[in-house]
Amino acid sequence: MSYKHITPEQRNELAVLLRAGHNQKEIAELLKKDKSTISRELSRNPSANKIGYSVKKAKQNSKEKRIQANARFRKLENNIWLQNYVIKKLKRYWSPEQISGRLKNKYSEDKKKWIGKDSIYNFIYEEKKDLVKYLRCQKGKYRRRRGTKIREKQREMIKKRRIDERPGVINNRKRVGDWEGDTIVGAEKNIHILTHTERKSGKLLADKLERATAELTKEKTVERFKKIQKKKRRSCTYDNGVTFAEHEITEKETGMTIYFAHPYHSWERGTSENTNGLLRQFFPKGSSFDTVTQEDIDRACSLINNRPRKRLNYFTPNEIFNK
Repeated sequence: MSYKHITPEQRNELAVLLRAGHNQKEIAELLKKDKSTISRELSRNPSANKIGYSVKKAKQNSKEKRIQANARFRKLENNIWLQNYVIKKLKRYWSPEQISGRLKNKYSEDKKKWIGKDSIYNFIYEEKKDLVKYLRCQKGKYRRRRGTKIREKQREMIKKRRIDERPGVINNRKRVGDWEGDTIVGAEKNIHILTHTERKSGKLLADKLERATAELTKEKTVERFKKIQKKKRRSCTYDNGVTFAEHEITEKETGMTIYFAHPYHSWERGTSENTNGLLRQFFPKGSSFDTVTQEDIDRACSLINNRPRKRLNYFTPNEIFNK
């Protein structure tokens, strides 16, 4: 099973959830982490009074561990020849990009003598600040061309159309064609089942994701909805999982207007949550999805979609959707 570190954003969310009174099990489910991961995170980073959780301390400890872990991979610090070469060229007012390109050109057969421009910038600002004066731009640290990862995430959040903008006709289930999307996770963590539930009829569509990536999620969604009448694919509401990161392409290719619920507001997608619970009868929580086939999933969906519902006056989801 692949291991994923807790991100800085998740540490902030962890602190907020603790203050809101959630226990470790609930927090683990909301952050989609193992309960033991949350427990270790809390025990390693207590606040100053030993009660609660210190986000600041957690981020500092994480940064220090990362620096120590990556120290042996720092090519410049561990290669005297390369270090001397870089310093020599910097003093001739070569830019880090020029130095990096020259090395790859001159020593094309010897990758041990290659170094990226970002590594050179980091070396200057962290180890040799006296060399900053040889850089053309000396106003501050080298920045990634497209901005920081935080700014990238902020831009992505701005692009999302929130559930508050959803018209009343969707909220009141007045028509067929408004969907809610989600994923359920197998024991392997990296294999998901992608679900789409129609809000009025409760009809369920589900597809196996061999890899829980945004690209594959988009492909499966587009492929699935291309088979559905245009008048029955009007909108879809998702949670904020990274698997739905390519929502703009999905929206364009399916013609559906896509909305997003607020983070940790699962009740805003109650239809999807409840229907996922029905599907869990066939694929229980903690079970492996490795041997589950698309045929198995289709069979389960057929049973669910042809079962009468009380809220539908004992009609089935298929009967309401196809009527």
